[in-house]
Amino acid sequence: QVRLVESGGGLAQAGGSLRLSCVASGRSFSRYTMAWFRQAPGRQREFVALIEWWTPAATYYRESVRGRFTASRDNTKVTTYLQLTGLEPESTSLYYCATRPSESGPSSALKISVREIDYDYWGQGVQVTVST
Repeated sequence: QVRLVESGGGLAQAGGSLRLSCVASGRSFSRYTMAWFRQAPGRQREFVALIEWWTPAATYYRESVRGRFTASRDNTKVTTYLQLTGLEPESTSLYYCATRPSESGPSSALKISVREIDYDYWGQGVQVTVST
């Protein structure tokens, strides 16, 4: 049974940092795209970032977080990370990790999947709250 478990959320002040982790289990994720989404109260879930399986991994971010959020992964630990810096109150959300079989490779064009429907497995989410 595939399972994704997020951790590392919490309360941070504006301008602060947090690091989210997502541990995967239940199958091999060696060639899977890992992604982060978030959902703020009263809003739809939205794409935040993705990271591919190869090293060095290709990444892609939504425009509003570029330069502030960084995705990384440790394939030996089957763990994906999202480093959040320069946090803003607007960053307050429930953050989810998700995964899907990769359609990209180190020698091919990066296929960017930002739709929820593109992802097969989801974690339960971790809350990030940013205060002013």
